[in-house]
Amino acid sequence: MKNIKLIIATHKQFQMPKDRQLYLPIHVGREGKNDLGYQGDNTGENISNLNPYYCELTGLYWAWKNLDVDYLGLVHYRRYFARKTIFYKENIDINQVILNQEDVEKQLEQADVIVPKKRRYYIETLYSHYSNTHDSSHLDETRKVISELTPDYLTSYDKVMKQNSGYMFNMFIMSKELTDRYCSWLFPIIKELYERIDVSEYTPFEARLFGRISELLFNVWIVENELTVKEMPFIYMDKVDFIRKLKSFLFAKFFNQKYGKSF
Repeated sequence: MKNIKLIIATHKQFQMPKDRQLYLPIHVGREGKNDLGYQGDNTGENISNLNPYYCELTGLYWAWKNLDVDYLGLVHYRRYFARKTIFYKENIDINQVILNQEDVEKQLEQADVIVPKKRRYYIETLYSHYSNTHDSSHLDETRKVISELTPDYLTSYDKVMKQNSGYMFNMFIMSKELTDRYCSWLFPIIKELYERIDVSEYTPFEARLFGRISELLFNVWIVENELTVKEMPFIYMDKVDFIRKLKSFLFAKFFNQKYGKSF
């Protein structure tokens, strides 16, 4: 049996998998917060205080620095890899639909990285979608940082920005060795970006931009390193208003109405 740990990024109490050998709930942004009964991201080497800006990345950083495992993955309290495509319904038993140890081991035999099914924008590129819903200057500054810190990645960055689809949510499962390589590349870029972008006048929603940008950077890293991926379905563990999401997407595209909250 492979030593695999899938951390579950959460900021509140929620239904969690029974298999705590495979799944580890992480209270992200735990520093200064009440105890939820989960492992906090504020122990050992950590950046828990940056959670309002980095989102689930503070949980990933904690796991990277403090977990001794062979394989590492990241999911969310309301979004998991699943065995098949299934939509949320009340009273769903999470343990019957999400990946178990055997599932994960089987999929890892087929690829370097397990990723969620691609999100396809069709009428948007990844760059234009971010530009319409947030602020394109964030991505322009990111490109500058990459050109200074890791210029070999510029071609892949430009390629990914022109794509109409990508692997989102910062969800993955891969070897700890690959995780080390990824995090060693990602976090210096995010740190430099955080130091350059003034978020003092941003709303809490807007200030979480560094977590959003990291979703795109994950795609850049995969492309540059020519990794083989295995796409898996994922399930939402609460109800999602897809009609409202679509309307917001179209209003951002055609009327420049930026996103103001998460969906």
